[in-house]
Amino acid sequence: MATRLVETDPGQDITACDREPIHIPGAIQPHGLLLVVEGQPLTVIAGAGAIEERLASDWLNAPLAALLGAEVADMLSAMPAGPGSMTATRPVRGSTESFAVTAHRLDGERLLVELEPALTDAPWGAGSPLSWLDAAATSFERTGDLQNLYERAATTFRTLTGFDRVMLYRFLDDDSGRVVAEAKAPGLHSFLHHHFPASDIPKQARALYIRNRTRSIPDAGYVPAPLRPEGFETIDLSDVGLRSVSPVHVRYLRNMGVEASASISIVKDGLLWGMIACHHRTPHRLSPELRAAAATLASGLARQIRAKEEAELYRERFRLRAAEDAILPRLAGQGEVVPAIRHLLPDLMGMMNATGFALIDGGRVYAHGHCPPTLALLEIAQWALLRGGGELYCTHELGAVMPDAEALAATASGVLSLPLIDGSLSLLWFRAEQIEEVEWAGNPHKSVALRPDETLSPRASFESWRETVRGRSRRWTLEEVEAAHRLRRALHDSFQNNRLRGLNAALQRTLDDKDLLLQQKDVLMKEVDHRVQNSLQLVSSFLALQAKAASDPGVREQLTEAQARLSAVALVHRRLYRDDQIQTVDLARYLEELVGDMKQSLGADWGSQMRLDLAPVLMPTDRAINLGLVTTELIINATKYAYDGAAGPVTITLEQYGNRLRLVVADEGRGRTDEPIGDGSGFGSRMMAAMMQRLSGSIEYDDNQPGLRAIVIAPIAD
Repeated sequence: MATRLVETDPGQDITACDREPIHIPGAIQPHGLLLVVEGQPLTVIAGAGAIEERLASDWLNAPLAALLGAEVADMLSAMPAGPGSMTATRPVRGSTESFAVTAHRLDGERLLVELEPALTDAPWGAGSPLSWLDAAATSFERTGDLQNLYERAATTFRTLTGFDRVMLYRFLDDDSGRVVAEAKAPGLHSFLHHHFPASDIPKQARALYIRNRTRSIPDAGYVPAPLRPEGFETIDLSDVGLRSVSPVHVRYLRNMGVEASASISIVKDGLLWGMIACHHRTPHRLSPELRAAAATLASGLARQIRAKEEAELYRERFRLRAAEDAILPRLAGQGEVVPAIRHLLPDLMGMMNATGFALIDGGRVYAHGHCPPTLALLEIAQWALLRGGGELYCTHELGAVMPDAEALAATASGVLSLPLIDGSLSLLWFRAEQIEEVEWAGNPHKSVALRPDETLSPRASFESWRETVRGRSRRWTLEEVEAAHRLRRALHDSFQNNRLRGLNAALQRTLDDKDLLLQQKDVLMKEVDHRVQNSLQLVSSFLALQAKAASDPGVREQLTEAQARLSAVALVHRRLYRDDQIQTVDLARYLEELVGDMKQSLGADWGSQMRLDLAPVLMPTDRAINLGLVTTELIINATKYAYDGAAGPVTITLEQYGNRLRLVVADEGRGRTDEPIGDGSGFGSRMMAAMMQRLSGSIEYDDNQPGLRAIVIAPIAD
């Protein structure tokens, strides 16, 4: 854990600076002049600085054109509404010096006009400033990595500004800052790699650093020049480069031994990434032209920082993807997930640049590298599972978030936990403690206590103060976390695929067993059918012999009907075991074969008179059998009653309407008579009634003109 000193009075800490209204100081730095103008034509209504001595004695309520010239006044009159600034192309002449003019729109029609002494010398000499800036930006592009870029930038900005010390200062996650590069004059104490606490730069100052990218204090010992006349003290000077700075900040500089300073913001993707901090041991002015050049160069630096950070991220992603491509096929090729992971423990550990790796399978632990003891591994896995809600969880300081984990810092300061398969399986990566010596520019934990009669003052000591930070490991990067998520998805898919393969194998075995049983059943059923067919054939032959031998016509007729019905049942058996599909049957084909058998049994005279008009109807076999028996009975009735025993036309029609069918058996005989078709007590009548009830259908008789039509309507399926 990081060593921390307890503050005696946190309420009096220097963070009280955060509440200071630094954007409305009511004064400017005296090396320049400020004019507040409004109206048309533009008229000076207020100002600050030695305007009488350096510009004009009678300036208040004077037209701006009279003070700065008609060209500048016309340019500022045409300044568009909204935020932003405008700089005159040429300096204007004052009493004894030339001024660079910069204007900012305050609100509505009011403008703030800054006048600063014009540039006298520049690093580009007689050359073009654009060429110099282009060469500097090109040198940034040619650096090999971020650290080399930082160092090149510090040197370039020192050349541009001429300050004794130039530091490239980067903000960290906790808002503290670290000096990542430095260019300085010989003999100066170095602040390279020093950390500065977040309280050194208040929050409202950070906001202004984004809005106003450059800031200059030519002389830390200046006396502020107030806005006048009275009533203009609350004007917002956020965009004004001459704005007077906080007295606390001035004393902060003096405590560092700095007489002049400048800062250039490094804004990356709209956020304050860091600053170029410039210090000088004597007063030193940074002109508006140099500040504009510095802001332009800082924008180019920000783009190069982003490009090189993205290049580093790309290389890291590429490394992780390459590791995944090497690991995942081997995981998939091993079959079961747990044995596959056990074979790849070293590879998985190396993928995340970890110092230890463990696989937790229920109560079993498989570890590689430097890991905590087995019981501690089980506790960490369970704790991380609960802490992360069943999702990935990572920390680089386990001792700060998990109770009693400080003792594990040597092997498990950093933990990345990846639960798999509903938490029953977990992967744990560990990173050992990385003891860090943090060098601060002064003690960052020392409080600044105030007595009732005192005002807030900054810290006075900037001597190197070292702090030993323990209990932390190297942080897990976003790319590593994303790689862990991808690995989890891949392992989950592998687990599901293995499970699916196992289920498919079991299903295939079941299907094979079923096929064998079906083959055995088919052999048995065919044997049974063969015997049933033989039996039916014997009975049919017996009935035929009995019919021929019978002398009573009524008995002969009954025997013939019985033989026809028996033929219908035999046909069903033949159809069942001749087709591959035994659950369903084409009713049209079945009736066609059934009527064909009846033609043979009734003789050639009847066979030539029977006509079929059958539409294909696919239906369950058991219902087809019942309809076959009903059809047989209707045909027998037609041969008995329609033509008084003689042969005549009989038409059998089959149609389908939606999920219902209609079967019509029609003749052209004597038609409907008063005598009932069967008295309902015979075997045929009782059988048809039972069949129609089983089919949930109906049978009606209608006049065929001539003859009779028997109409059967029934659902195709149950």
